[in-house]
Parts: sequence; C-alpha cells; structure tokens
Amino acid sequence: MKQLPQYRVGRIADADIAALTFQETVHTVEQWAVGRKDSYVCICNTHSIVTAGNQSEFHEALARADLCTPDGMPLVWALKLYGFECQDRVDGPSLMLKLCERAPQTGLSIYFYGSTPDTLDSLKERVEQDYPEIRIAGGFSPPFRELRPDEEEQIIHDINSSGAHIVFVSLGCPKQEIWMYRNKDRIRGVMIGVGAAFDYITGKVRRPPLMIQKLGLEWLYRLISEPKRLWKRYVYNNPVYVYRFLKSYRRNKRLTLHHNRHAGRGVEK
Repeated sequence: MKQLPQYRVGRIADADIAALTFQETVHTVEQWAVGRKDSYVCICNTHSIVTAGNQSEFHEALARADLCTPDGMPLVWALKLYGFECQDRVDGPSLMLKLCERAPQTGLSIYFYGSTPDTLDSLKERVEQDYPEIRIAGGFSPPFRELRPDEEEQIIHDINSSGAHIVFVSLGCPKQEIWMYRNKDRIRGVMIGVGAAFDYITGKVRRPPLMIQKLGLEWLYRLISEPKRLWKRYVYNNPVYVYRFLKSYRRNKRLTLHHNRHAGRGVEK
C-alpha cells in the first residue's frame, strides 16, 4: 500500500481509496488548488476497481493519483466494514457542484475539459446562472480520436495559460484517469475526473432519486435507462467486483488497519 500521510485510506481489491468524508474531500482539494499543487483526483466506483485489476496503465493511474474517492456505495460499505463508520459517498457531480458553489469564496477559477461543444456551452450557462460570481477560466471539447502530439501540447498550453486552479475532466472511465495520469506533471492545478457529471448537471442525463443512490442501486437505474449500452458492463462488472472484494477482504482489512495506525491516522472505532 502506498504511503498517503495526508489522509486515511482503505485498500479495496487492488486500489487505495480515501476514507475521507465529503467535506474533508472538498477541503483537501481546495487546499491543493489554492497552493497550486499539481495533482489529480479519481472518482472511483466498482467499474474502476474491476478495470484496475484488468488494465495495467489504469491500475497505475489509480495508484499514482493524489486522491481516489469512493463514488459507488459498495466502496462506501467496504470502507465502513474496515471501521470508517462516518464514510460518505464522494461522487463526481456532487463534488463538482460543491467546489463550484464555493469557488467565489475561495477565489478558485475552473476549467471544463471533455464532452461536446454543445454540452460545454450548456454547462457554462448553467454554472454561471447558479453561481453568478464564479470565474470560469475556459473549456475545451477534444475530438473523438487520438490527439496528435502538437494538439496535445496546445491543449496543455491553453489550460495552463488560462490560470485555472481546478480542471474538471469528463472523458469517461478509463480514458479520463489515464489522461490525467499522463499529464499530471504538465498541468498546473488540480484535475478531477468527474465522469458523466457534465451531462448530469446540464440535465442531458437524469440522475436517479436520492433514495436509489443511497441503496446502491444507481447502476440498476442506469441499466434500465440504457440497457443496450450498459448490460454487458454490469453483467460482468458486478460479480467480478464482489468476488475480488471477498477474496481480498481479510488481507486488505489487516493492511488497512496496520498502515493507517502505523502512519498515525487510525480508524474511527
């Protein structure tokens, strides 16, 4: 398990997930952004955990991340089983909106990277409407193809020149995590991979009711909404996650308790 002295972590299968509450996560990201810490945040669910076990570069992207948050409720439940009884869900849309809400107070500027030009226009309009004093440094919708080196360099230059403190990245998993991993030392600021948050916030995609989210059934809601696109993912992903979690549970719980206590972080009970 990697050393993360700033906060508590729990090992779930092969990934280290931060055992921070939602408010602690917001505070941590804001501190990094104010201090211009070159960093990136991965929002993790069961799909992330399974993918990390199957793809070496994605596994490395999570391992090198400055923060991996528990998005899916199964990850929250896993951390609670390790003793982190106050663990919250820290999902992309909620984290993004909270940081945008507080940006006028913290003086942080934001940048949107990903999705389509129309969605970015709608997102900018929606965010400025809800948070009138927010400072949006810019945004860019990359083409749906592999970027040429010169295009990549221009994008990095534009993001850095914008002065953005936080870059919200919406490319989908695992593309956004790998993109952040590859560009961590090139982008000055905090990158956060927020998945479909742009679509949720603009209303392009509807989120399930809060009760369904708390019950850990958001995957089922999405499957019913988009069965053709998602059925293969969930038929494979969910059983594999359960298997890998149960197989590694005893060992990972011991590791989690040992490493956190050795680093002086401890657990809540």
